[in-house]
Amino acid sequence: MSSDTQVVGTELVGRSPGQLMWRRFRRDRVGVVSACIVLSFFLVGLLAPVISWLYGKDPYTRYGQKDPSLLNEFGYPVKPNGGIDGEFWFGLEPGLGRDVLTQLVYGIRTSLLIALAVTVLATLTAIVLGIAAGYLGGRTDFLISRFIDLLMAFPNQLFFVAFLPIVTTLFVDPREETPTYVRVVSIVVVLWVLGWMTLGRILRGATLALREREFVEAAKVSGASPWRIIRKELLPNVVSPMLVQSTYMLPNFVTTAAALSYLGVGLVEPTPDWGRMFAIGAEVYRADITYMFFPGVSLVVFVVAFNLLGDSVRDAFDPKTIR
Repeated sequence: MSSDTQVVGTELVGRSPGQLMWRRFRRDRVGVVSACIVLSFFLVGLLAPVISWLYGKDPYTRYGQKDPSLLNEFGYPVKPNGGIDGEFWFGLEPGLGRDVLTQLVYGIRTSLLIALAVTVLATLTAIVLGIAAGYLGGRTDFLISRFIDLLMAFPNQLFFVAFLPIVTTLFVDPREETPTYVRVVSIVVVLWVLGWMTLGRILRGATLALREREFVEAAKVSGASPWRIIRKELLPNVVSPMLVQSTYMLPNFVTTAAALSYLGVGLVEPTPDWGRMFAIGAEVYRADITYMFFPGVSLVVFVVAFNLLGDSVRDAFDPKTIR
């Protein structure tokens, strides 16, 4: 009996593609563990205010300046290992003396919020333009493909750094202080505009392979509109590459947003952010390596877990995978 069927009473019932995908994924221990780790990061970010309330600290109070006994004359924690003790579980930030644990928790919240927003926008843009180019063909395909080629010709990291201050000035006068929400919107816009092309090209290629298939031809003969064919026939058949690529995009956006803050063009004080913590850690690592440890380990664990999750999702969607 095929593994793709199951017996219910005396009837033989086939499993749906979604059930087969879930069955293969559930048997992948690495994928399940990675999914649990990724989910825990999202829960930490979502529950950051609750964690801060239960812990009794916040990421903005300068505890080291309120209590001078916590920092020495050079601004470093007096207690060993970055000031880790029963009161400050992850230690204190050198200089200002803020709590590292709440800084990290809120930094995870900020980074994941930005990365998730960019991933959703980039995926939607890639769906619309990639599938439209692949199905409509002709001049539409030519124009969209050349637009993708143009954007992919930009050296992304350089243009992220160059364009972000320009986009920010579109919202706020350069002589005024930039609100945090404007910086967040600017980061999302820049990463979105320069981050959807790879998925768009993948969906275009997948659509080119699908548009000559029998079920698409049958929909054309029946008089279905191009929009209905794209929505009902093509889109469900490109979910696999779309979902897999999205799982790779999100951690890339997390690290890119952190890099922008590290370089000083992303989020700035006092907003908690992964990249800003790295920037401070790079300045103090010789005297306080502990401060860099927690954001560094958490970012590495998140990126590795998300990439492993992407591999597992790809294998689960692959019907040739035997588990």
